[in-house]
Amino acid sequence: MSKNKSAEKRLRQNLKRRARNRMYKSMIKTALKKLTKAMENNEIDRIEPLFKNALREINKAKSKGIIHRNTASREISRLYKKTNQFLAGIQAGEEAKES
Repeated sequence: MSKNKSAEKRLRQNLKRRARNRMYKSMIKTALKKLTKAMENNEIDRIEPLFKNALREINKAKSKGIIHRNTASREISRLYKKTNQFLAGIQAGEEAKES
C-alpha cells in the first residue's frame, strides 16, 4: 500500500482518470464498430449519422487529451477514406444498374 497521504491521493486520481479514459476510448471503438457494421449491411441511410457520431467521439477524446491529436487526425483521415470509398462503390453500383 501507499506510504503517505499524497501517494494515496495520487492513486485515487489515477483510478478516476483511468476509468474516464477507458470510457472515452470505448465510446470511440463502439462508434467505429457501428459504422463498420452499417457499411457491411449496406445500410446507406444510417451511414451519415453514424459517421458524424464517430467524428464527434474522436474529436471529444482529442480535446480532453485522452488521445493524441495526431492519432485523432489519423483516425479521422482513415474514417473519411473508408466512408468515401464505400459511398463511391455504392454510387458506381447504382450507375451500373441504370446502364
